[in-house]
Amino acid sequence: MTAPLTDGAMDALRTTSTATLTTLLFKRGLRNAFIQGVRMLGSGGRQMVGPAYTLRYIPAREDLDHIGVFQDHGHPQRKAVEEIPPGHVLVMDCRGDASAASAGSILVTRMMVRGVAGVVTDGGLRDSHEIATLAIPTYCHGPSAPTNLIKHHAVDINVPIGCGGVPVYPGDIMVGDAEGVVVIPGEIAEAVAGEATAQTLFEDFVIEQVRGGRSIFGLYPPTDPATDGQFKAWCANRVKAQ
Repeated sequence: MTAPLTDGAMDALRTTSTATLTTLLFKRGLRNAFIQGVRMLGSGGRQMVGPAYTLRYIPAREDLDHIGVFQDHGHPQRKAVEEIPPGHVLVMDCRGDASAASAGSILVTRMMVRGVAGVVTDGGLRDSHEIATLAIPTYCHGPSAPTNLIKHHAVDINVPIGCGGVPVYPGDIMVGDAEGVVVIPGEIAEAVAGEATAQTLFEDFVIEQVRGGRSIFGLYPPTDPATDGQFKAWCANRVKAQ
């Protein structure tokens, strides 16, 4: 089992864009890390960061998926909502089908109260206008009023899943911002977080230079030998100014 991220790594990921993280993962050979087709409903005013806790749906079957199933406390959807650890992100595999909801505002509110770090689904969410106002980052493929029972049969908790075409393993680190959600394999998340701080600082330098009229050639990527020294001087000046 992957060790929990340090507080420093968590803080670094909270201030790193998903764009920067996908670049860092690409440098490590990981091309398929950005969940496709999901959009942020609401962020609760913060960036989403937390280990994945997964829920897998398969297509519903009429004799199995009826309203009475929710009386069972062991129903995987209900069980996931009550058992996901605080600080984790519930990630749901709905096979990209948003024609029915995978959860609604009551379940998302329950997870918010329990201290869950976020919710991601490649299916739909009902009561989406209400969820958008909650203090919990939430991402979905789109709003959808019908209950999950119409299309989705909850079958597994905390197993490897696919969400938006990306493999998600329990414990992988989910990071979400206004652009979307990236999946960082748990075993490299601490190292990526360390690289993220340096990369974000360099990109801040680049932006400042570009706004000042500088060409991107030799700057981004930093192929001009002078760029490294200029960046180090820029960092030193920032430290002095603090």
